[in-house]
Amino acid sequence: MIKYISIILLCLLTTCQKAPKQPISPYKWECLEVTATAYNSLSYQTNSQPNITAFGDTLTPNMKCIAVSRDLLKLGLTHNTPVVIDGLDGMYLVKDKMHRRWRKRIDIYMGKDVKKAKQWGRQKLTINYQVKRDSLGIKKASN
Repeated sequence: MIKYISIILLCLLTTCQKAPKQPISPYKWECLEVTATAYNSLSYQTNSQPNITAFGDTLTPNMKCIAVSRDLLKLGLTHNTPVVIDGLDGMYLVKDKMHRRWRKRIDIYMGKDVKKAKQWGRQKLTINYQVKRDSLGIKKASN
């Protein structure tokens, strides 16, 4: 009996291996409650170049992007940060900055569809966004 137990243990020890260590991602996800509004690329809502963002990107209809209030830049919501918005499908990218007067706010880009933007209105919701961490695990802002 002891011989069989020894054989079984030997088989288990030789066939079981430790799972390979997964590399630690250089990114982590943060969660934040914000006020979300919507905007369009129309000159009366922005300026004479409504398709050009404050970061210099060119907006096109159907892009999944947002503008962020400038206080959120310090939290890591910088240019091209991936964002998941509670209640909306897909991943959005930070492509624009809002006027300095806004705080803890995002503006969801809705192309030229003013009706859709008005239907969205203003909502409090949760977003999740990806930030880069440094070697100490502290998030860094790239801009």
